[in-house]
Amino acid sequence: MKYLVMVQGSQADYEAMVGKPSAGSPAWSEKDVKAMFAFMEGLNNDLAESGEMVDGQGLTEPARTRAVLPGADGRPVITDGPYGETKEQLAGYWVLDCASLERVTEIAARIQECPQPEGAPVYPVLIRPIDDGGEPGSPE
Repeated sequence: MKYLVMVQGSQADYEAMVGKPSAGSPAWSEKDVKAMFAFMEGLNNDLAESGEMVDGQGLTEPARTRAVLPGADGRPVITDGPYGETKEQLAGYWVLDCASLERVTEIAARIQECPQPEGAPVYPVLIRPIDDGGEPGSPE
């Protein structure tokens, strides 16, 4: 079964990683950033070795997001940047091919162990099975 495993972050979190703190996101040091990247590289290497890694990517900051919505006149309405109604955005993802929901849950728990500075926000790691063409809501 393939799963989409997602991590979240806010614009403030991305800014904190380049040394600009805010009330909810303390500034990351160069050491903090290097530790995070080393952790992710080790995780990705382990997933590639086990054959579970299909794809994985970190995403750019929410300020570089573009949303395309249908306009009342049928023409697209394009909006740039983060949105007040949605603080957290998708920060990165993996597509994993795992033997079970339990296995992908173990991997998500490992992702939660990624180092970050004290006081940094903690977001859930989200797991979504990828529909292989079966019926919606069908069990694995």
